Amino acid sequence: MSRDKASTMDADLQKVFGKPVLELYEAAADHDASPALARALELRSFLALTEEQVARVHADMDPDRNLGELSADKLRFDAQWLDAALKARDGYRAALGELLRTMPPPAQRARPVRTAQLWATATLPPSAAPAPQRAGAALARRP
Repeated sequence: MSRDKASTMDADLQKVFGKPVLELYEAAADHDASPALARALELRSFLALTEEQVARVHADMDPDRNLGELSADKLRFDAQWLDAALKARDGYRAALGELLRTMPPPAQRARPVRTAQLWATATLPPSAAPAPQRAGAALARRP
């Protein structure tokens, strides 16, 4: 599972949220976890999986590998796969970095927001109050 694999953004996550990644996953399982934490860990999971794929394809292209296993078709496919994995990795890193940059500081997140509810009351003087209509009275028609 990707939560057990390291990613290149783990230190940034720990810095922003103040806990190691495994503890963040435990905190995200709580029913009152912040949506930002859940989204950050989702992006982090995709990033870790993508980085694992990049490492795997890179290892397949190792020049010290058995040359008898190499073929032009396999190398072409590996190059395409590596290109796609690198683009995905860059996208996940950018999205996670943007999320972490735009989050409020931890001190602001910890405090509940209080709002004051203002009430306005006014009374009308008796002369300004509308006159009650008589029950059953017909309204005058205008010509």
